[in-house]
Amino acid sequence: MPPEQTRRTYDATGYWYGSSASERGVAVLNALRRYRAAESDMRRRTRESMKMNETDLAALRFLVRAGRKHEPVSAKLLAEHLAITSASTSVLINRLVSSGHVERLPHPTDKRGVLLRATEGTHTEVTDTLSGMHGRMITAAQQLSPDETAAVVSFLESMTAAVDVDDHALAEIALAEARAEAEAEAENALRVPSDEAAVHA
Repeated sequence: MPPEQTRRTYDATGYWYGSSASERGVAVLNALRRYRAAESDMRRRTRESMKMNETDLAALRFLVRAGRKHEPVSAKLLAEHLAITSASTSVLINRLVSSGHVERLPHPTDKRGVLLRATEGTHTEVTDTLSGMHGRMITAAQQLSPDETAAVVSFLESMTAAVDVDDHALAEIALAEARAEAEAEAENALRVPSDEAAVHA
């Protein structure tokens, strides 16, 4: 008898009746990869449209969000958000000030301090560039049912936890524990004859 043919992954209704758990997992991860690739392409198009590199654009988005919330942003806070050095932050700020995207403001309580703010033109440019995409994303998310929303959020949180694990650090810890255990065993092996000699004495 010829082997039974593998069922299609999807049936006519789009449900997964004929697929294995591994096939479902691969399909989900492939969809996630496609989303990441599309988001990467979007970021590239945005950088090209605004003639900026990734770090400059990330700085502007941070300043625009902070401005909408009326939250003050210092150079130190910006550096922490971007995870770059203070020297690199100074160069970035000078570049964005020169291009007219950012302005420096005196700190209200620290005479030597300076706050950073995205200019009105930057707010308009960022909004015009990203509002359409953000609107489409919100529309897609709002189409989920409450149960679907809970499932998606739970899945993404699980994926975040999975990729946040530092496998190299875990391997280093396991190696250190193995070494410590071996050293303890060797020390015990040396101690046993000494203890036996003391008993016979």
